[in-house]
Amino acid sequence: MSKKNMPCNKPRPSNRPGKKKMVKGCEGGKEKLIHFGAKGYGHNYSSAARKSFRARHKCGSAKSKLTARYWACKTLWAGKGGSTKSSPQNRQGKY
Repeated sequence: MSKKNMPCNKPRPSNRPGKKKMVKGCEGGKEKLIHFGAKGYGHNYSSAARKSFRARHKCGSAKSKLTARYWACKTLWAGKGGSTKSSPQNRQGKY
């Protein structure tokens, strides 16, 4: 799908290898195609992992819709829930 046909600020699965999501970020008359989320990390969005990620990336100050940090904080690491499924074996030491 081309950027001009995508709706603004609606995340969708990414077509870039190694990335989970993409979004056409629109803000202040600017448009930018942003790919975010590392595919290799599985679904470990446990509350401990979420808390660490949000602190490490300073999610409280991510305001610009033209950054990957904003979208990762808002969509992947935002709310409660998440999976209790563990990360892939090669990533175990990360959490």
